[in-house]
Amino acid sequence: MLEIKDLRKKFGKFHALNGLDLHIPKGSLYGFVGPNGAGKTTTIKIMTGLLYADSGQVMIDGADVSRGLNELKLKIGYVPDFFGVYDNLKVNEYMEFFASCYGSDGLKARTRYMTLLEQVGLEDKVNFYVDSLSRGMKQRLCLARALIHDPLLLVLDEPASGLDPRTRFEFKEILKELKEQGKTILISSHVLSELSELCTDIGIIDQGKMILSGSMEEILRRVNASNPLIISVLGNKEKALTILKSQPCVQTIAVKDEDIRVNFYGDEQDEALLLQQLVDADVLVHGFYREQGSLESLFMQITDHDKEKAVLVHEIESGL
Repeated sequence: MLEIKDLRKKFGKFHALNGLDLHIPKGSLYGFVGPNGAGKTTTIKIMTGLLYADSGQVMIDGADVSRGLNELKLKIGYVPDFFGVYDNLKVNEYMEFFASCYGSDGLKARTRYMTLLEQVGLEDKVNFYVDSLSRGMKQRLCLARALIHDPLLLVLDEPASGLDPRTRFEFKEILKELKEQGKTILISSHVLSELSELCTDIGIIDQGKMILSGSMEEILRRVNASNPLIISVLGNKEKALTILKSQPCVQTIAVKDEDIRVNFYGDEQDEALLLQQLVDADVLVHGFYREQGSLESLFMQITDHDKEKAVLVHEIESGL
């Protein structure tokens, strides 16, 4: 659905985007994450036609954005990180205005926007002024407005920012429903715990480049694979340690009481073979699992530039 190749954008001497590549499959719910200043909003503005790139290519549904922007805008629904609502309008007037922008009016427009307002839970607010709505209601209204022309791709920039937990949950359920209806959705967000539960795919951008991208299943598997293996034994601990020291996948070993904490760089099959070897050696294993990881921990690991500098300094000092 969305393909970005070698996208570049400078503001003065600052490289906001420095060769960004991004692929979003049709029908996916894609989490687009990165630190402040990483280039997320710049990317979104370029793909929605609000900003021009210095170079690179953005393809939506097989068509180049730069060669038919007006037509491609019909395929995109955009919810910015600010509400973009008109406070002196009623909800129905607001929706009618945006329907008219896409050439729809009368009964057709009303039928469409009433369906959308019902979908986002605002059907009983039709005659309310927009400025009387809560923050969460305004955000849902913006989502309904972005769907008025039935776009193929829905782009949301920090949609849950400032929302209370219940409203975020309701918003998340709406997005799940839209995905089930066949929409392709891109979400830029910092709420990583929610993205891990919601998204089918994710990309992490840093300093204008994509540094990690893939299906959520693949990313979470990587998270788990990078976490220590905890082995709890009731007897024959020395034999267990001897076996672990002989394993090429074992990097470090730490022992605390009956638990053995192992940095183990192997896949699930390697883990199964290790467990079998321990059991065959009469080691009484009553716990064998990966320490629970999170998307947040992976994000911090791969975007922590201070940590990278510290390693470099350590290497330099070690070499002196």
